[in-house]
Parts: sequence; structure tokens; C-alpha cells
Amino acid sequence: MISTARPEEILGELLRRKKLSLSAAESCTGGRIGDKITNVPGSSDYFLGGAVTYSNEAKTAMLGVKEKSLKAHGAVSEQVAGEMAVGCRKLFGSDIAVSTTGIAGPTGGSNVKPVGLVWFGVSDGRKTKTGRMVFSGDREQVKEAASLHAMAFILSFIESA
Repeated sequence: MISTARPEEILGELLRRKKLSLSAAESCTGGRIGDKITNVPGSSDYFLGGAVTYSNEAKTAMLGVKEKSLKAHGAVSEQVAGEMAVGCRKLFGSDIAVSTTGIAGPTGGSNVKPVGLVWFGVSDGRKTKTGRMVFSGDREQVKEAASLHAMAFILSFIESA
């Protein structure tokens, strides 16, 4: 039988079954991950909250992202995605935190960091995993694809633990 469950429902069931809490630090996704997760009834059992840290100042003030990392690597980087996830987990006291930082477009890209590039981070306090994807489409499509990928990234992280 083919499952018709949405990614946020599958993630919620796994979090509930494993008795894990989640928080989200979002930049390019602008709160979309938190929105999807909280559309699931009972998500307050496992979702503690989210921080939309769009500016570099918010990333440093709220999540403890190092200014040194931002200057050396830029906001859209593996280092910053990892630090965002670590900081978010600490901020909310969650078992796991996810982060997104990217370039949704249509402007802001370069040869090194194209429009559609998104870095992801997941941290559980013992380890932090990062990954990157480049999505195609307009701004809305990039944000949607990134939020769906973030949930898959969390699932993969939990299942590999």
C-alpha cells in the first residue's frame, strides 16, 4: 500500500515514537518548516519552536553563529548551517534542531553560490550533520523544495543515529 502521509506527518510520527523534541532555525525558508510541522494536529508534543533568523545579526544574536564564520564563509555556508542548528537546539532546549540557509532568488546568486543553493544542518548535541542542495525554480519553489528536503534530512539523521 502506498502511503499518502505528508513528510511532516511521517516526521511527527517518528519524533513522537522516539520521544524526541525538535526546533527549527530558518533563514531562506522563512518559517515554512515550522508552518508545515505545526499543521499536524498534536505537533506541540514534539515541536518546541522556531527562529526565523534572516539577517546575519539575528543569526549571531539569537543562535550564537560566530561573526568569524559569517565573514570567512558567508551566511550561505556549511559552517553557518551547522552553527545555526547547534545554536537553535540550545536556544529551545530541544533534542534535535534543523537549520536552513540559502539563496532563494531570483537575485543574490553567484558562480560559487548560485540561486537555489541551500545549506542544511541538523544537530542533536552529540553530532551535527550538514548538507547542501541546489534547487531550481522561482523563489516560492526553492523555499518549498528546501522545506521538504529539510524534513527528509531530519528523518535521515534520526534513522541513522
